[in-house]
Amino acid sequence: MSKIKVLGFDADDTLWVNEIYYRETERELVKLLKDFADEKTVMEQLYHLEIQNLPLYGYGAKGFMLSMIETAIQTSGHRVPAQIIEKIIGLGKELLNKPVILLDGVREVLEYFKTKIPVVLVTKGDLLDQERKLRKSGLASCFHHIEIMSDKQEENYRKLLQRLTIQPEEFMMIGNSLKSDVLPLLKLGSWAVHIPYHTTWIHEKTNEDPHQWERFIAIKKLAALLDILDNEGNILIHE
Repeated sequence: MSKIKVLGFDADDTLWVNEIYYRETERELVKLLKDFADEKTVMEQLYHLEIQNLPLYGYGAKGFMLSMIETAIQTSGHRVPAQIIEKIIGLGKELLNKPVILLDGVREVLEYFKTKIPVVLVTKGDLLDQERKLRKSGLASCFHHIEIMSDKQEENYRKLLQRLTIQPEEFMMIGNSLKSDVLPLLKLGSWAVHIPYHTTWIHEKTNEDPHQWERFIAIKKLAALLDILDNEGNILIHE
């Protein structure tokens, strides 16, 4: 029977609502730019710029805001008025101040495991933004360690496991993104649990099938984790 020594949780759309706020903001951006371009053009340009800007800005609301401004400039042919740029900045600030709404079962699961297995938060994005969400969530006391990464690639996780002084097979990661929370860990030899969220950023989608790895587990709700691990970290079921 396998035993987990450290349990890792993704944050956005695993512990609390996040992605729907970005979709709402995109719809507002489309409305602001309706005199310059149609929805398809705006969204394609925004996504292109987001991906192009990731190496410079990283993940998070601030980089998203800058990409929205750049989208407005380019789709308008440099004719967008300052008033619209100001409104886009306002959308970005609203995004940074959205409420943190916990998903079902989150507090109960974290409270259960935090006194039994070391629990770590593993998230990526802007440092101030992620710290703000964690503070608003009221969950900080549930974690033995908090890791805010610039990205979630195999090398990022490898360094985390080294800091935690554990072997890959002794770590289990729980998250909503196959690309960021699941596949990198499986490739390292760790356990990974996928909890799908109803909406996913296109950049986080992948065609790679995680079922080819033995240490992949899929569940529909976080509370199901209580049926997978006992209070000592032993894996009870693996389907």
